[in-house]
Formats: sequence, structure tokens, C-alpha cells
Amino acid sequence: MIESEVSVERPERIETPVPSDKLGVVEQPLTLWEQAWNTGALRKAALLILLAAAWEGYARATNNPLLVPTFSDTVMAFWEGITTGVLLGRTAYSIRVLVMGYSAGIAAAALLTAFAVSSQVGTDLLETLSSMFNPLPAIALLPLALLWFGLGNPSLMFVMVHSVLWAVALNTHSGFRAVSTALRMVGQNCGLSGPRYILKILIPAAFPSILTGLKIGWAFAWRTLIAAELVFGVSSGQGGLGWFIYENKNQLEVPSVFAGLFCVILIGLAVENLVFRNIELRTVRRWGMQT
Repeated sequence: MIESEVSVERPERIETPVPSDKLGVVEQPLTLWEQAWNTGALRKAALLILLAAAWEGYARATNNPLLVPTFSDTVMAFWEGITTGVLLGRTAYSIRVLVMGYSAGIAAAALLTAFAVSSQVGTDLLETLSSMFNPLPAIALLPLALLWFGLGNPSLMFVMVHSVLWAVALNTHSGFRAVSTALRMVGQNCGLSGPRYILKILIPAAFPSILTGLKIGWAFAWRTLIAAELVFGVSSGQGGLGWFIYENKNQLEVPSVFAGLFCVILIGLAVENLVFRNIELRTVRRWGMQT
């Protein structure tokens, strides 16, 4: 005999709402200190202030202005160079030469990388040339540049192109080779080929590596330019930051030497944080390729 199913009525469940003040803190606003600590610019500024204080303290403890001037003396020399216009003129000259050499190096790297991507012969050529010339310091080509192009901007541009070319080309080519096969097949299935395939598939996918190469190439070009100007940076009565440092060294104007180095550092910080940082935020960070 099968017993009939009997439905069981459950008692009604009544929930008593809990007051919001009993739930605890779900979302608490950050304190002023936490907001400042979460801001990268403020953290970096604090580090720079600490470094400047350490510099000032060490220079005062050493008490030898011919070796290490104080940070305050360096800032005064820097301000004097700005107000007189000497430092601004030298900086503008160096930046102008840097832009020309850096642009030429990027153009040469683009052509070499395009040839390497399009054929196996181009890949072999890039690998062979980079293994030959990449370990060669750009400043070591300075004597040849003087013989071939004479004293002036063409020689500076030659050594800068050498310093930019291999870093940009190698990183760009490595980024292209790291593009997944699935993404390549998507581009081919969409009918992309030639320049459109490179612009719409390869470059966006490889842009983190390309941006890294651009950063390295910029740093190499800037260092090479300053080093070259220290040796022969005057052309037609003009000279850049490197020559400014060299002149003041000969005159034992050590604060001005440090002011020139300080200007080199400031330009490096500005390019890294204002130019490359914004490019990174608008591209690879926005695309979700980096965190």
C-alpha cells in the first residue's frame, strides 16, 4: 500500500531588517594621506625631495665645492643659466639635433623591420646586422663620423641613428614575431594583406614591444648626443648641453656643470612622464594589454 503524500506547510518566515549602522563600514572614504600615497606623481615628487635633501646634506658634510656643490648652489646656477638664456639656447640646440637624429633612426628601423617581416632574407639580414653592430657603442663610431661627415650636425645624427636603429628594430621585430597565429589568421580571413595587415593587425598587437624599443632608443640617442657634444659639440659657433658642461668644466664652474647635468635629467624625466607615459596610457593601457 502506497501512502499518499502529505504536504507540509512551513511557517511563514519573517525577517527583521538590520539597521544600516549595525552593518559596519562597507565603504570608507580614503584619508588625505592614503589619497596622496595612491598618487604616483606625489610619490615620485617625495622621492625627488628626499634625493635633493640627501645631496644637500652630503655636499655640506663634504664641504668641497670643487668636487660636489650643494643642491642650492646648483639650483642657483641653473636659474642663472635660464634667466640669461644660455642654458635655454643650448637645450634648444640639443633637442633640435636629437629630434632629427631620433626621427632618422626610427625611419631606418621601420624600413629594416618591414623588410625583415616580409621575407626570410630580411630576417636573416636584421639578425646578422644587429649581432654585428648592436654591441658596438655609438660613441666608438665618432672618429669615422668626423672623417666622413666633418664637424657638425651630420656627424651627430650619424652616431644617433646607430644608437636608435638596433634597439627599435629588434624590439619591433620581436613584437611582430610574438603576435599569435590566431590573430594573424583573423586578419587574413578579413582580407587584410600588405600595409593594411601590418597597420591593423601586427602594429597594434606588437605595440608594447614597439613602445619599449622607442623608449630604449630615446635613452640611447639622448646619452649618445650628450657624449658626442662633450667631444665635438660646437658647429658654426653653436653647441648643445654637452658642450655647455664641457665649457664650464674647463672654467671650474662646477655648479654650472651640475646645472647642465640637472637639465639633462629634467629633460629625461619630462620625456618619460609626459610623452611616453601618455602614449602608454592612451594605447596599451587603454587596450588592456598592460595593467
